[in-house]
Amino acid sequence: MNLTTSLAAIKGVGPKTADQLSLSGLETVKDLIYFLPKRHEDFSTVVNISDISPGKRTIRAKCESITTKNVRRGIKVTTATLNDGTGKLQAVWFNQAYRAAQLKDPTQEFFFSGEFEFNYNKYQLTNPSAEKAEGTQINTDRLLPVYPMIKGLKSQLVRKLLSEIRPLITMLPDTLPAEVTESQKLVSLSDALLGMHFPTAPDEITRARERLAFEELFELLLASRLNKQANMSLKGWSIPFQSSVVQTFVASLPFELTPGQKQAAWDILQDMEKEVPMNRLVQGDVGAGKTVVAALAARQAVSAGYQVALLAPTEILASQHANTIDTLLRPYGINVTFLAGSVKAKHRQPLLEELKSGQAHVIVGTHALFEPAVRFHKLGLVVIDEQHRFGVNQRQKLLEKSARMPHLLAMTATPIPRSLALTVYGELDVSVIRQKPADRLPIITKIWSPVSRKQLYATIDAEISKGRQAYVVCRLIDDNPANEAKSVEAEYRKLMNSVFGHRRLGLLHGRMKPDEKERAMKQFAEHKIDILVSTTVVEVGVDVPNATVMLIEDAEQYGLSQLHQLRGRVGRSSHQSYCYLLTSDTKKPSERLREVERSNDGFYLAEVDLKLRGPGEIYGRAQHGALNLQIASLADTHLIAAAQKEADRFVSSGADLIQYKQLSANVDRYQRLTTLN
Repeated sequence: MNLTTSLAAIKGVGPKTADQLSLSGLETVKDLIYFLPKRHEDFSTVVNISDISPGKRTIRAKCESITTKNVRRGIKVTTATLNDGTGKLQAVWFNQAYRAAQLKDPTQEFFFSGEFEFNYNKYQLTNPSAEKAEGTQINTDRLLPVYPMIKGLKSQLVRKLLSEIRPLITMLPDTLPAEVTESQKLVSLSDALLGMHFPTAPDEITRARERLAFEELFELLLASRLNKQANMSLKGWSIPFQSSVVQTFVASLPFELTPGQKQAAWDILQDMEKEVPMNRLVQGDVGAGKTVVAALAARQAVSAGYQVALLAPTEILASQHANTIDTLLRPYGINVTFLAGSVKAKHRQPLLEELKSGQAHVIVGTHALFEPAVRFHKLGLVVIDEQHRFGVNQRQKLLEKSARMPHLLAMTATPIPRSLALTVYGELDVSVIRQKPADRLPIITKIWSPVSRKQLYATIDAEISKGRQAYVVCRLIDDNPANEAKSVEAEYRKLMNSVFGHRRLGLLHGRMKPDEKERAMKQFAEHKIDILVSTTVVEVGVDVPNATVMLIEDAEQYGLSQLHQLRGRVGRSSHQSYCYLLTSDTKKPSERLREVERSNDGFYLAEVDLKLRGPGEIYGRAQHGALNLQIASLADTHLIAAAQKEADRFVSSGADLIQYKQLSANVDRYQRLTTLN
């Protein structure tokens, strides 16, 4: 037996069990070994029945009597009387009629591990595991690993199968370089996996988790370092800095750049002068002015004879970027074009010809920019907004449309915690724009209970009476009786026919046709709509300075970062703005909502969100594939620092990664997962 052996070859695994394991993503012995428990329950201490108290307990006893009854259709209850000589108690199993045959010998001692609780007006041991007292215990009398219940997979089955392959785990070779293991005083891989699956003491679990978490972070950080090293060997375009071009552009702006914008712009202009392709991420809170910085970089690139492509994840955002950049650059004779799925063929072909000949200087678009027909004359700069929403292969298609590797400027309005920037974005140089424009007031955020809905609507109506506009955000498009979240279409009809019947309402959601979305947004921007009832399609990039109210229905169902992103659709002018978080029930608001109510600082909230929800939301799991961090936390800054130190040391030593087979495979996967070039 080895790591690639099919689980179907393990003793006791029949076709039905093999199918269940396969549905859970477990095909091979290696899959099972790395299927780690989510927690451990302590059943290692055996107590006398006479001393038992509520909680997770293990007793050693005989079964005096056992019966099974049908209580209602589909439910069988098996009840046993257990005796250990110090007292008796009742054990109850639901739909486990086989216990009667297992426990039929009244002279046989068993370990019973389960929850001793008050149920059905009496104390009883509920659904306990039962194993003969002699021999090795798998499901009782130990620190019991509890595994994720995927597709109904039970922990008892996982424990049984792992006990069959335990000898193999003890022989696993180490996957980390010996100097790393020694430097960090880590246990071996086999000891770590045994400590997770078969711990004999709590400190074994602690040491096992530390080793496995360190390895996960080391792989991720090493991939980032190697990506950065590879990027340094690429040859790109050197775009010279022209101070007169930059000064003229900045002087023409109707506002002064913030210190953060100036620093980010300077970082970018310096990067573009080098022949090594720029690989920079500009992160700034919502409304921090990243687009102006991108426009300045585009101005510099075009003046030096290069073309610029700006990629946005949605047509609404791409259209707004195109309008903003066209306004900023057209005075300099720069031809800004727009390409998206909605652009008709008769307009598309002339646009593609302009792009190929170099007459089109800047193109702003969506996924349509990836199409083979899109060809450039001399692409020097690629700007990707909300870059975590695009897959690696998609980005690569755009970068390959240049004779040399173009400079890459990635932008995100989702502030990235430092720990995430070090790991997932480790190959990037990062610029941060923290300040908002000087005339912006902090958004006043308040949690509202549904019992105060009437008062809330009156508050919003009063703001609209001042000439302002509002968003109402709902989660769903259609009515769904199985889900209490507000349907956007139902809410639109309700508000239009009742409390806001005297106002002009608009509707926006992802299933609308592109021209319908564009029309709704245009009407809202031109103040032909007072209240826009929308799904989260407005989360990114919608910029209507006159909108000062954001009402989020069922707010507790959103992630913290998403709530902050939605809030950022208001507060985009000198007018006081408000964000109202309306809960779906009268329960005490969650800590997540309280944090949004307390703070307008997106960087602080991103750190909190990382601790509460993990990296998926920020990183874009659907686009990139799961990070596969079973143990490590990207909030563990101390462990990240240690892993970073070892990754840097490994790269600088020139060691050959190929000699570490599994480490090399995992690092290669992360390199492909996170690389931007």
